[in-house]
Amino acid sequence: MRQDDNWRIHARRLAMLTMLCLYGAWAQAYDRLVYPLSVGVDSRYEYDWAVLRMALDKSRAQFGAYSLHQASASMSPARITQELLMPTGHINILVRATAPELERQFQPVRIPVDRGLLGYRVFLVRRDDLARFAAVRTLNDLRQLRAGLGKDWVDVPVLRAAGLPTEEGSAYEGLFSMLEAGRFDYFSRGADEALREYDERRAAHPRLAIEPTLLLHYPLPRYFFLRRDAEGKRLAARIEAGLETMVRDGSLNTLFQHYKGATIAAANLKQRRVLTIPNPTLSPHTPLSRSELWFDPLSGK
Repeated sequence: MRQDDNWRIHARRLAMLTMLCLYGAWAQAYDRLVYPLSVGVDSRYEYDWAVLRMALDKSRAQFGAYSLHQASASMSPARITQELLMPTGHINILVRATAPELERQFQPVRIPVDRGLLGYRVFLVRRDDLARFAAVRTLNDLRQLRAGLGKDWVDVPVLRAAGLPTEEGSAYEGLFSMLEAGRFDYFSRGADEALREYDERRAAHPRLAIEPTLLLHYPLPRYFFLRRDAEGKRLAARIEAGLETMVRDGSLNTLFQHYKGATIAAANLKQRRVLTIPNPTLSPHTPLSRSELWFDPLSGK
């Protein structure tokens, strides 16, 4: 073989090795996130994944490229948790109202995704019961009525600690039928959830209505959660950096108002009678002192 042929083979090998090294470095910096696909008609999470995408975009200069995908198969809440617990699970991120067990199992990003809006609760009730709720003035009045919540939802111990009776349903969709059938008196929902859920299901459940006078409040942040491993720690640092940028430059509030503003206005939160209860389940690490992270319905900001 001639010397110039040897040189060409060596050059090709060197070029291929360089490409492989560059690809390896790129792949190492390339973050792939997969979030859950929920079961049934459920638009609750559209805003959350929009926030996540923006946080990843805002952190691109520091952390590099990423891809964001939805899981191909729908999952129940219990299945979502199990998938995130498994190192080889089909998802590597979820968003959920925080609870002590979640913060032990997973790595939380302690910036409220929805600015704490979930903790402002509006009630779905039976239309025939609207007069009963209009007469509620105090927490003691509310204690005479029974709330409906999903089985093992994080709200259950919060309401029970405040002496508010609760009935648990095993399936999210079934709770609307349980309310209509009189199994409990009100379905306690986040201020933006109640109106959207009512609009989506009013044809199927014509006896239900939005209660217009009350607003139950307790601090209940929703966080992004990741696995407690090296990848999860890196992704959590990236998402936190992106969210902090969004808080500083106002883009988190802009996105919040885009997705939630019309519903908040329609819920007429400023005119409601506020009943406040504590959340004894919160971690001491909850950033309650950072007012810029939390929505204030009285000011609308």
